[in-house]
Amino acid sequence: MGAPAGDRWLHKRQVNEVRNISISTTSNNIDFAGSTSKADSTARKVTREAVIEKLLMISAGISILSIILITVFIFARGIPLVTQVGLSNFLFNLTWNPANKIYGIGAMFIGSLGVTLVALSWAVPLGLAAALFIAEIAPSAVGSLLSRFVELLAGIPSVVYGFFGLIVVVPFIRETFGGNGLSVLAGGIILGIMVIPTIINISRDSIMAVPMDYKVNSLALGATHYQTIFHVIMPAARSGIITAIVLGMGRAIGETMAVVMVTGNAVIVPGSILEPVRTMTSNIVLEMGYASGDHQAALFATGMVLFVFIVILNLLVNMVIKGAKKDGLS
Repeated sequence: MGAPAGDRWLHKRQVNEVRNISISTTSNNIDFAGSTSKADSTARKVTREAVIEKLLMISAGISILSIILITVFIFARGIPLVTQVGLSNFLFNLTWNPANKIYGIGAMFIGSLGVTLVALSWAVPLGLAAALFIAEIAPSAVGSLLSRFVELLAGIPSVVYGFFGLIVVVPFIRETFGGNGLSVLAGGIILGIMVIPTIINISRDSIMAVPMDYKVNSLALGATHYQTIFHVIMPAARSGIITAIVLGMGRAIGETMAVVMVTGNAVIVPGSILEPVRTMTSNIVLEMGYASGDHQAALFATGMVLFVFIVILNLLVNMVIKGAKKDGLS
């Protein structure tokens, strides 16, 4: 005979209770395992972020230390010569004659400024016009294509520009204006080509960063597109445009190889843009290989002057940016 109905019911209830306890235990084990896995994942993420933070801190420290070491090295080698010769005599004396212990970089300082100003005189207007065209006038596809060409132009090595100037620009100047073609004008043309990408890229980004509300409100008030560009967008983007010009000037001042190849490298004060010239960077490259003693120290002092000039340009950029932010502009 089968078991009574009461016993069967009791047995079934006990089986269900055991099953529920098993399911509950399994669920708790799963929850615990999930919590453990999530905790491990969070711990690994925190550890990874801590390692990345340390690496970034180390990289920043190495960069700062490198700048400090370079600065100390240049100044330690250059200051004794400047003290010996005299700062005013070193900067403004137009005679450079290491054989007779005469170290004046005045002619080369004027040459560097002359070549840079010639380059900026045509590169700035052309660069700003190109930036405006890419950012505000050209269709997006055309603007994107032109931006890629500009970036490609920025990636060409300076020695390639020098060869181009030596083979194309110098003969053109010689045949058109006379002289031997190695001149301030040749250096200005090549440097202008080299700094145009810097001017275009930074100016374009600054123009495109102007809030769209400025443009929309100007057009809503009845201004034309070109009136909006010149009276609203350009003033709002002036800090970025000034930054582009100053950084382009810094690039031109510091350029060496291309300038060496097309300027003639004569240590004179040029009477016109068709005469040869030597820049400070060119002088360092041409004479460092065989210089020694005070001659070598004078070249380090020339590098010190370049360093200070570039620092002043960077400080000027920061002042312009801070002034623009204070005025509420981009």
